[in-house]
Amino acid sequence: MEIGIDSFAAAPINNEISASQVIGELLERIELSDKVGLDVFGIGEHHRKEFLDSASAMILAAAASRTKRIILTSAVTVLSAADPVRVFQNFTTLDLISKGRAEIVAGRGSFTESFPLFGFSLHDYDAIFSEKLELLLKIRDNEFVTWSGKFRPPLNNQAIYPRPQQNKLPIWLGVGGTPASFARAGTLGMPLMVAVIGGETHRFKPLIDLYRQAGKEAGYAPEQLKVGLHSLGYVANTRAEAIQGFYPGYAEMFTRIGKERGFPPVTRAGFDAQNGPLGALFVGSPEEVAEKILRHSKALGGISRFTFQMDVNIPHKKLMESIELIGSKVSPLVKDRILNKF
Repeated sequence: MEIGIDSFAAAPINNEISASQVIGELLERIELSDKVGLDVFGIGEHHRKEFLDSASAMILAAAASRTKRIILTSAVTVLSAADPVRVFQNFTTLDLISKGRAEIVAGRGSFTESFPLFGFSLHDYDAIFSEKLELLLKIRDNEFVTWSGKFRPPLNNQAIYPRPQQNKLPIWLGVGGTPASFARAGTLGMPLMVAVIGGETHRFKPLIDLYRQAGKEAGYAPEQLKVGLHSLGYVANTRAEAIQGFYPGYAEMFTRIGKERGFPPVTRAGFDAQNGPLGALFVGSPEEVAEKILRHSKALGGISRFTFQMDVNIPHKKLMESIELIGSKVSPLVKDRILNKF
C-alpha cells in the first residue's frame, strides 16, 4: 500500500504570514515527505479565497526540482472546468520535469465556483465531465487525436505534445459517493480514488464492489482496478496530542463550510464519533492510525493507496512533525503488517 499526503494549500487566515510563505512551507513539507519515504504527495484544486491551489501543476513542478522519488499528483484536477488538452500538457510537462513521477486524479471537486468562473453551466454537470474525461483518456492513449463533442471544438488528427516520460501517464478517477461514478471508473479500467471525509468508511464497500464488478465485466484484471482512500487525518506521539492539535482547526473549517451547505456546526461529540473505530477521521498516535488504515482497507476489500489530508489550520512545524511520524512509523507499520498478511 502506498502512503502519502494530500494538501489543499490552505491560505493564511490572518496577516501574520504571507501567501508566499505558505507556498514555501508547503514545498518544504513535500520535500520532507520525499525524504522520510512517503510514496505520494497530492495537491488539490480550488478557486476560493481559503486555498492557494488553483494551479496545482505549478506547485507540483516546483516540488519536482526538490524531490527525487515521491509521486507528484493532483489530489483532484477539476476536469469539468478545464481544457483536457491543457491538463494533459501541464501534467506531461510535470512528468518530464520529475523524470516520470507525475499522476492525475481527475474529478469534479466538492465546490462549484469553477463553473461560473470558466463559463460553464451546472446544468451540464455530468455531461461535461463525461465528455472531457473521454477526451483526456484519448489524448493520453494517442499522439494524434480525432475527436468531437459538445463542449469543446473538435480535433482532426491533431498531434498533442509533449508526451510523458512514462509510457502511460497514470490517471485516477476521483469520486465521492455517486454510484454512477464508481461504475464509470470500473468500465474505463481506471484506478479509483475515494474521498471519504465523513460517515463510516465501510459504507463505501458496496460502491467499491460495484466498481470492481464493472471493471471485471469490462475485461480488466483485478490488479488493474486499484482503490485509493483519501481521508482527513493527523498523527502525533499520542492520541490526546493529536486531537488537541487537530480538532480546533477542523471544527472551525467544517463549521464554516457547513454554513454554506446547511449543515449543523461541528461538535466535539460528533468529532469523537468520526474519530472512532469505524469513522472517517484518522487522528491519533502512529500505532492506532496504522491499525485503523489496515482495518479500513480490509473492510473495503483492500486498498492500494491511503492519503492524509491535514490542512485544517495546523502550524507548519506541527505538520512537519506529523509527516515525520507518518513516514518513520505509520507507513512502516502498515507495510510490515501487509507483508505479513495483517
